Amino acid sequence: MLVASTGSEDETSLGRLDWPEQGVLGAYDPLALKRGFQVYREVCSACHAMHLLSYGDLAALGYTANEITAFAAEARVNDGPNDRGELFERPGRPSDHFRSPFPNEQAARFANGGAYPPDLSLIVKAREDHEDYIYNLLTGYKAAPPGEPLAEGLYYNDTYLGHQIAMPPPLADGRVDFGKDANGIPVPDTVGAEARDVVQFLAWASEPHLEERHRLGVQVTIFLGVFAGLMYAANRRIWRGVH
Repeated sequence: MLVASTGSEDETSLGRLDWPEQGVLGAYDPLALKRGFQVYREVCSACHAMHLLSYGDLAALGYTANEITAFAAEARVNDGPNDRGELFERPGRPSDHFRSPFPNEQAARFANGGAYPPDLSLIVKAREDHEDYIYNLLTGYKAAPPGEPLAEGLYYNDTYLGHQIAMPPPLADGRVDFGKDANGIPVPDTVGAEARDVVQFLAWASEPHLEERHRLGVQVTIFLGVFAGLMYAANRRIWRGVH
């Protein structure tokens, strides 16, 4: 719920992290993307929609058709009209977009004390500092300093502009059980680990074709380098007898 703040308009300094998808050759961590989707599904989806993603898009994360069908079927989708001209509710399909937790904006505001939880489909690209901002926001909840009273229904966040935010702390140590890795070692489920994974999932949602774009950029750069060399050699050959 990244909504309007109250209080001072001061700037906050962000802690910077190394994100695997950043850089010329950056690529998403496939295991982190799956864990991030788990965090979104079990925590964030209670308030935030992702209208630009369909369940079928999860195939890019390595989920099987059966798994995607099961994820979609958990949602109840309004459809119709049927042969009688009536609207009806059905289980979701892989072709459906992620189901919104609220039927409309008014219902979302009513359920959240007037605050409107934004759609998360493009949230990483929509915020300055991108992944770093979202990560610091999710991990920036603290007790309010002495002499800095909180408005009713707001929480103190070290990163949020004004430091008072309507979204309760969404993450907690052990809130999402990531299970064990291939070596049988439990995957860390601290606030920091949950935040890092869900931020990578949201970054993928904002730019799912990033890896293809990086590969194309490298190929184009190599082509231009070879082409420039050929043109230089041709130029020297054509004009080698002219002083």
